[in-house]
Amino acid sequence: MCETLAQMFLKTVSSYPKNDFMFFKQDGAYRSLSTSEFEKKVIHLALALNQLGLAKGEKLILLAENRPEWVITDLATICNGALTVPVYTSLTASQIAHIIGDSDASLAVVSNEEQRLKIQAVRDGLKNIRHFITMEDKPIDGYLTLANLLAAGERIEAEQPLRFKELVNQISPGDEASLVYTSGTSGVPKGVILTHWNFMSNVKTCVSIFNISERDTVLSFLPLSHVLERMVMFAYLYAGATIAFAESLETVAQNLIEIKPQIMVSVPRVFEKIYAGVIDTILSSSRLTRKIFFWAQKTGKKCASCELAGKPVPAGLKLKRQLAHRLVFSKIIEKTGGGVRFFISGGAPLAKDIAEFFYSIGLTIYEGYGLTETAPVLTVNQPGALKFGTVGKPIPGVEIKIAADGEILARGPNVMKGYHKRKKETEEALASGWFHTGDIGHLDQNGFLVITDRKKDLIITSGGKNVAPQAIENLLATCPYISTVVVIGDRRRFISALVVPDFGQVEGLAKSRGIQFTSRQELVNNQEIVSFILAEIDRATAGLASYEKIKKIVLLDHDFEIDKEEITPTLKVRRATVENRYRELIENLYREEPSSSLAGSSAGGSK
Repeated sequence: MCETLAQMFLKTVSSYPKNDFMFFKQDGAYRSLSTSEFEKKVIHLALALNQLGLAKGEKLILLAENRPEWVITDLATICNGALTVPVYTSLTASQIAHIIGDSDASLAVVSNEEQRLKIQAVRDGLKNIRHFITMEDKPIDGYLTLANLLAAGERIEAEQPLRFKELVNQISPGDEASLVYTSGTSGVPKGVILTHWNFMSNVKTCVSIFNISERDTVLSFLPLSHVLERMVMFAYLYAGATIAFAESLETVAQNLIEIKPQIMVSVPRVFEKIYAGVIDTILSSSRLTRKIFFWAQKTGKKCASCELAGKPVPAGLKLKRQLAHRLVFSKIIEKTGGGVRFFISGGAPLAKDIAEFFYSIGLTIYEGYGLTETAPVLTVNQPGALKFGTVGKPIPGVEIKIAADGEILARGPNVMKGYHKRKKETEEALASGWFHTGDIGHLDQNGFLVITDRKKDLIITSGGKNVAPQAIENLLATCPYISTVVVIGDRRRFISALVVPDFGQVEGLAKSRGIQFTSRQELVNNQEIVSFILAEIDRATAGLASYEKIKKIVLLDHDFEIDKEEITPTLKVRRATVENRYRELIENLYREEPSSSLAGSSAGGSK
C-alpha cells in the first residue's frame, strides 16, 4: 500500500537500490548520490527537524534551486507530517516575505547567500519563524546549517531507531502535505492546500500512463517550486527512475547531452527556443542545406500524418523517412542527448506547429493541462491518444465538464483541499462539488480538451466580439523575430499588441538591411522594423477573423520582468499589471491617426 508521500519514500528506498540514484553538478562534473545515501539524509534531517519542534501540520519555507537537498528537505518535512511551502528563487524579498507571513510558517530553509540575503532584508518582520536553516557549508550567524542537522539526526536515529517510522505511521492520505502558492497572474498569490492523496493519486496515474520505470534517466530543470515539476519529481521517485538535476535553465542544452535522459518535462518556452534555434541555423545555411532540411521536414510530416491517422506508412515513404533521419533528424535529436523517449509540456499552451515539428523529426511532446489546485494534471495527451492542438483527454479518475459559459470544471482525487485562510474563495472555487478552473475551453468529438483562454482574460471588443488573446499569442510563438506578445483590445475598437522582439534576430535583420542604430530604443522606433514585425504578425495570423487580427503594435526595447511583477515566476504575463504600466503607449495606439503602427520604448512604458 502506498497512499502517502511518506509511504512512497519508504517504498522507493527499499525497492530501488542504486549507486546512481541522483546526479548533480559539482566542480564542473556530474557526481552521483546513491539510494542508500539519499535514504539516510532524508531520515536524519526528518529526525533533526522533529527535534527542533517541527510538528504535524506546521509549515516549512523552502527557498532553493533544484538540487538533491531540495528533495531531501521536502521529504524530511513531509515525513514529519508537516507542510512544505516551496518558494521560487526568482521572487523578491518583499514577495517572499508575503508568502512567509501568509503561510504562518515556523521554519525557513535557504540554499545560498543570494537567497539568504533576501531573507535577511525582511527578517525583522518574520516573527513566526523559530529557526532559519542554510544549505551553505560555512557557519552563518543566526542560521543552523543543513550539515549540522544531518549529523544531529544521525545521532537521534542511533538512540531512537524506530522514531522515523513512528512519524511516517502517523500520516494519513487525507493529511495536508504542502502549501503551494499560485503564481498570481490575476492578483495576490493564493496558498493552495494539497494533501498526500492529492499528489499520490496524480503520481500513480501518470507513472502508469507513461510507463516510467527504474530504467529511465530523467532531467529535472523546471523549478521544483512549480507544482508540475514537484509532482513529476514524486513520480520519478515512485517509479525508481534515476534523477539528474540541470545546473540552470541556461545550461539545459549542455546537460541534455551530458545526461542523455529518456524523459524531460518542460514548459513551451524551452521547445520554442529549440525550434527557433533549429530554424535560425537552417536559414543561415547554404541553399543545398536548406533544400535538404525542408525536404526532410516535409517527409517527416507525411509520415506523421499517417501515424496519427492510424494508417500504415507506405514503404517508399518509410525509406525516405530513414534517409531524412540520417541526413537531418538525427543531428537534431543528438542535441537532446539521443535517448529521449518523450517530452512532456505543461504550464502554458504549446503551439500546434511546434508540437507537429518535433513529432515529425522523431521527438514526441505530450502536452497536458492542469493547475496548482489540481496537483496538477487533469488531462494529458499520451501514447495511443495524441492529438495536437489539444491538451489530451482526462486522466483516469478525473472528470471534466464544460459550464454553460464555457468554463472548464473538474473533479477528482487530485483537487485541492482549499485555499489557505480564504474561505470565501475556496467555496467559490469548489462550488457544487466541481473545481472551477477559470479557463475557457471545450471537449471535441473524441473527448480531447481544447483550451481557448483564461475566463478573465477574454477580450470583448467595443463591437461586441469575443477574442481569446492566448490563442493569438500562441500563433506567434513560432515567429523567430518575436520573443513575447501581449494582445490588447478589451472594450476597444480593434486588437493591438505589445511586442518584445527577439533582439538577436531583429538586430541581425537591421544590419542586413543597412539600418543604423546605436541602442535598442532606436531599433524599436525604426518604422521599417515595426512594419516588418507587423507583416510577420499578419503572415502568422492569416487564418484569423478580421476582428481578431492585430491592427497596431508597440515594440518594447526590453522584456517583461519578474521584479516589476509584470510576469510571474512561471513566466506568465500579469496582464492587468502590464496594461497599467504601459497605459500611455497603449492609449497612443487608439488615438485617431493615419499610421498603422507605433513603436514604444522603456521610457514611454514606465510613465
